[in-house]
Amino acid sequence: MTSSIRRIGVLTGGGDCPGLNAVIRAVTKSAIHRHKIEVFGVEDGFLGLIQNRMRPLAWADVSNILTLGGTILGTSNQANPEHYAVQRGDKTEFINVTDRVVEHVRANHLDALVCIGGDGTMTGAANLIRNGINCIGVPKTIDNDLEGCDQTFGFDTAVTTAAECLDKIHTTAMSHHRVMVVEVMGRNAGWLALHAGIASGSDIILIPEIPYDLGSICQTLAFRSRTGKRFSIICVSEGARPKDGQVVVQRRVETSPDPIRLGGIANKLAADIEAASGLEARATILGHVQRGGTPSPADRVLASAFGHHAMELLVAGASGKLVVLKDGRIGEIDIQSVAGKQRKVPPDHPLIQVARAVGTSFGD
Repeated sequence: MTSSIRRIGVLTGGGDCPGLNAVIRAVTKSAIHRHKIEVFGVEDGFLGLIQNRMRPLAWADVSNILTLGGTILGTSNQANPEHYAVQRGDKTEFINVTDRVVEHVRANHLDALVCIGGDGTMTGAANLIRNGINCIGVPKTIDNDLEGCDQTFGFDTAVTTAAECLDKIHTTAMSHHRVMVVEVMGRNAGWLALHAGIASGSDIILIPEIPYDLGSICQTLAFRSRTGKRFSIICVSEGARPKDGQVVVQRRVETSPDPIRLGGIANKLAADIEAASGLEARATILGHVQRGGTPSPADRVLASAFGHHAMELLVAGASGKLVVLKDGRIGEIDIQSVAGKQRKVPPDHPLIQVARAVGTSFGD
């Protein structure tokens, strides 16, 4: 079936990451150049749909943005049409404004939406699909945790950034003979810590999927100290937790669809290591530096390919699909099948076996 699409909207939802602009560029230029389709950019993700803030995107608007980090459209991770926060007096209430979004989409004569984001954005897109709006999803997250997709764009750049930071910390750890605990992002999935940890030669990698034992960590550190290694590097995911323990929550944002903000496990772990082992430990939290900067060439290529495939799906008449990279090929799956799900690291993943084979500990 061939579609009769004449105008589409494109939005970026959730946290920012390198490569968003590359997708916007690919979608817009493919639409204009190959298919003569108008493109409207929705500002600040679903918030722009709720508040009816969108603007036409011309060829010139998306030129020279391929290498630019962030998103020219802006984004928001606190705008869920099904659970939208409104202030009434001194109270915050949550209402469903999906009907308002549908009205704005139709008033702007948008035949479909390209929604670029992670699991939260795809959950929002699934809601719109149920309400008659055609959405095509493009997978974005530095956490690489979107179900059904082997790799999302933004992940490669984040791994590169984290590994470079770990490399720099490696030299100061050697100089001062310290245990350096470096916290990376990832929420409930350990892909970023696993890849950055292996790439940097971290001595211990701690991920959410494998709860750690402090005693085991201290034994590893003591063994290294006895065998002439006067420093150690620990790469820890923000969602890592001790056995029979809890994750460290930095704060809660009650107006967000995902209110829990993780962060601070590195500080806790460094203090625990010093108390238990007597070794000097320092913590570094990389934070939002992992989201920023110029996308890597690999992410630019992947994002461009994703954007192109999204347009090909639309003009072929597809509805409710998510573009994915699976087994080395770009394809698509139903958005509904990934809504509300997260892809985590299997405990028997080949990369874990690789790390263990070269003596890396996972604290278990």
